[in-house]
Amino acid sequence: MLNSLSIVVPVYNAELTLPELISRLEAVLGKQASSYEVILVNDGSQDKSWKIVCDLAAQYPWVCGIDMMRNFGQHNALLCGIRAARSEIIVTIDDDLQNPPEEIPRLLRKLSEGFDVIYGTPEKEQHGLWRDLASQITKMVLQGAMGARIARSVSAFRAFRTQVRDAFANYQGPFVSIDVLLTWGTTRFAAIPVNHEPRRAGVSNYTIRKLITHALNMMTGFSTLPLQIASIVGFGVTLFGIGVLFYVIGRYLVVGGSVPGFPFLACIIAIFSGTQLFALGIIGEYLARMHFRMMDRPTYMVREKKNCS
Repeated sequence: MLNSLSIVVPVYNAELTLPELISRLEAVLGKQASSYEVILVNDGSQDKSWKIVCDLAAQYPWVCGIDMMRNFGQHNALLCGIRAARSEIIVTIDDDLQNPPEEIPRLLRKLSEGFDVIYGTPEKEQHGLWRDLASQITKMVLQGAMGARIARSVSAFRAFRTQVRDAFANYQGPFVSIDVLLTWGTTRFAAIPVNHEPRRAGVSNYTIRKLITHALNMMTGFSTLPLQIASIVGFGVTLFGIGVLFYVIGRYLVVGGSVPGFPFLACIIAIFSGTQLFALGIIGEYLARMHFRMMDRPTYMVREKKNCS
């Protein structure tokens, strides 16, 4: 049995699932740790989630509620809760009950084998085709940003040793990826398959557009891969231009005339212009992130806390 355990839950429009989540967590946590806490971080919910959090904090002494000033995003809310955690092990879990709390003991057992971070990878995700496809693309991008093969198995259901957070204790910035930040502190990752239940109420807040935006933020915020791609594309187009040059010269020497036609010239100009704009766009994305960092925008802002020491 652990000495202490912290559960961090980012909350967004979850008034219908929070009471059941806390009830099921209570049944599980008492068997896993001598002391435990559940940190509910309300990320600018539009419903009565914060009222439910306050009621739960009043009912259970081990429930801590944190209310954000506005919606900052799931990973920003997670970072807030992770920094507030006081236990030796931290588990993050979503508020929609798709990750069963009853699977937490399996994560903890795997963690005790000497790993620092354990992911609970869904055996079968309960999403639609397009959402699953967008999720897989995001994980491919995440693999490049993390530089670890485990990226294909990441999920919001994870357990890790609290000491890992020391690696990103001073991180500031509006763009956050908890999975990338965890790689700053350790390379001991593992994943196990877990049950993934259908959503009990409401709809997923992670739309395809949000997943794509998150993927782009990871690529330009935590990786130089786009710049490398731009360099490779630029090099390839340069080789293509040299090939066209040799073709024009060879045709002149063999046939005795130049390559006729405006369409040929227009295509070459379009290719080179498009490549330049592509590279400039990527550079612009990096400059934008530098601009936001220099603005010193906060990662998150807390409005109120309930039952938190």
